[in-house]
Amino acid sequence: MFRKLIESLDLEIDGCRYQTHYFEHRTARGARRFSCEVLIAVGHRIIVDDDSLTSLQAKVMRVVPATVYSRVIARRQSAAA
Repeated sequence: MFRKLIESLDLEIDGCRYQTHYFEHRTARGARRFSCEVLIAVGHRIIVDDDSLTSLQAKVMRVVPATVYSRVIARRQSAAA
């Protein structure tokens, strides 16, 4: 299936900017699905998907900060070990 780019935005979390790309695609049955690809670091991406764009945007605003903060905590713990 092909994805259609809807928009690209920068999401700011604690002074750091993360690129987000929102896509729309059709399922095999013709339903619309939306996904967001977030570049956390070079070679590190997370992909979030949902049935509606509004719901996806709300989900991204919850999931991305949690992902970023969990990586910070993991880095601190591995440095302390």
